[in-house]
Amino acid sequence: VEDPEIPISVVGMGLIVSLAYRPEGRAVDIELTFTAMGCPATDFIEDDIRERLSREPDVDDVRIEVVWDPVWTRSRIREDARARMRSLGIVA
Repeated sequence: VEDPEIPISVVGMGLIVSLAYRPEGRAVDIELTFTAMGCPATDFIEDDIRERLSREPDVDDVRIEVVWDPVWTRSRIREDARARMRSLGIVA
């Protein structure tokens, strides 16, 4: 799932704080953060994550909790995502 504003995955951006799969409930629990409170793309990102994970054959339920601790910083960006951002002319 890519950020709708920057073509970088939410994993590469460091937005996924934690992810757990519970096979007994066929459920995925995600703690997700954003680069800033009030981000206009929050609903789009959450919907895209739910839609993508729901396509997995062993997933019936996707639970997303938005967390603000730890606070997102640029240090959460993976190096491959940082390189992609630089190639797009975005300072990372």
